[in-house]
Amino acid sequence: MNLRLSLNRLIASVVLSCLLLLPVAGLAAEPPAATPARVVDEKIVEVPSAPVVVDGNILFQVRGMSAMPAERRAQHITERIVRLANDPTFARQSLRLDSQPEATMIMAGNMLIMIVSNSDAQLEGIDRHTLARGVLWRIGEAVDAWRRDRSQDTLQRSALFAFGATILLTFAIWSGLRLFRSLRRLIEERIRQRIHDVQVRKFNVVRAQHLFWLLSRAHSLFWTIALLVTLYVYFSSVLALFPWTRGLANNLTLFLLDPLRTLGLGFLKAVPKLIFLLVIYLITRYLLKLVRLFFASIADGTVVLPEFEAEWAWPTYRLVRLLLLGLALIVAYPYIPGSETEAFKGLSIFVGIIFSLGSSSLIGNLIAGYSMTYRRAFRVGDRVKIGEHLGDVEQMRLLVTHLRTPKNEEVIIPNSTILGGDVVNFSTLSRQQGLILHTTVGIGYETPWRQVEAMLLEAAARTPDLLREPQPYVWQKSLGDFSVTYEINAYCSEPRNMFRLYTELHRNILDIFNEYGVQIMTPAYEGDPEQPKVVPRELWFTAPARPPEG
Repeated sequence: MNLRLSLNRLIASVVLSCLLLLPVAGLAAEPPAATPARVVDEKIVEVPSAPVVVDGNILFQVRGMSAMPAERRAQHITERIVRLANDPTFARQSLRLDSQPEATMIMAGNMLIMIVSNSDAQLEGIDRHTLARGVLWRIGEAVDAWRRDRSQDTLQRSALFAFGATILLTFAIWSGLRLFRSLRRLIEERIRQRIHDVQVRKFNVVRAQHLFWLLSRAHSLFWTIALLVTLYVYFSSVLALFPWTRGLANNLTLFLLDPLRTLGLGFLKAVPKLIFLLVIYLITRYLLKLVRLFFASIADGTVVLPEFEAEWAWPTYRLVRLLLLGLALIVAYPYIPGSETEAFKGLSIFVGIIFSLGSSSLIGNLIAGYSMTYRRAFRVGDRVKIGEHLGDVEQMRLLVTHLRTPKNEEVIIPNSTILGGDVVNFSTLSRQQGLILHTTVGIGYETPWRQVEAMLLEAAARTPDLLREPQPYVWQKSLGDFSVTYEINAYCSEPRNMFRLYTELHRNILDIFNEYGVQIMTPAYEGDPEQPKVVPRELWFTAPARPPEG
């Protein structure tokens, strides 16, 4: 009989596991009875009561009183019943009723088990003698069940059934895991190849990897639910086999259903608002995906908008995303459960104050970052000079910009500082026209200017990686008191090489001036020389200068 009872519990547990999400407390195997009530002066007054429980089975309810609370009274009755069941000399036939005018005593020989009063009968809605006979019968059944469940034959059958259920559980989990892995391989090897992007013309509405991710998550969710249901059925069935754990088995459903019932009732009250929030969430999420795909297409060149640079795509996407999220939050705020409470309002005000006090510099840097993006002052990879810092732009973030100097140093500059200062970009015009490298020398008046310019142009011609077109040129920047200042200008196409090219140009200038015996030194003296420091006409075209033809 006990084996059949366990099988029935197993079947009931399988059905019950499919209904776990229903917030119905009545699904428990033996739920506690409701608290009794009585009418006093046309008012319903709840009377405290407690169940008498033996081996996890509720026998009946008893009421409490000021001198004896219901829980304590029920505990004493349970202890007496267990003492009787544990006494081998006790026979069920020795249970009897001893009726008195105001109460009926349930006796086991000379031992008092409990007293049934008229008040107990009124709470049940029946007469005292009928209630006492019913309680007497339940006590006898509890004693017989207590002894039967602890007999050697019953415990052996229960242990064998538990052992078999454990083996069956192990086999089921092993088989399910193998099946899960096989289905995973099938999805990855065959089904994944058949999943394609959902496109409208050239615009991807839903990508293939997103569909595959959704299918994989559904597969994992199904395996998790199946495993949890299997474990629930196993534990509820095995725990019900033994009297010491039967109470836990009976309450296992309540342990799961009580939180779900509480959540379910709260959920039902908030269903209209939650549905509205869900609709807002789905619409916002889908719009964000579409906006991201759209700007991604602009960034990779698939979609081209006139007068809109591809490098603006991701900054603009972040702005649009922020606006969409802000609009969705404003619309959803009144429908958030608990948003009307004072605690929620106070927390919102506190967060707003903290944000407003600490975000002035943050917002300034954010605005500066977007301003620089749309001003196109520089881009990643450009060589720039910001204030006293010169280097290559490594990263452009919303708050700061990262520079890497020629000395391999990282300089982090706030965007608000950049917006309020000067920026020199060496790379912008070099892509089309080249960057002009320039350096100056001071030569005395006794050296022909044609010779100096020819030597400077020759030095530029000897420097590799300087452009031949446009051609280098020389400026005479100033006529000083003691010397003439000459400036050589030459073009290069790669600003990152400017320091190396300057070094090579300076080396060539030194070499060529030494070759022709012209010293690079600004003369200075305290008095006029005996001979004027002029260049005679016959020396105007001293090598490497060449006279004009004709």
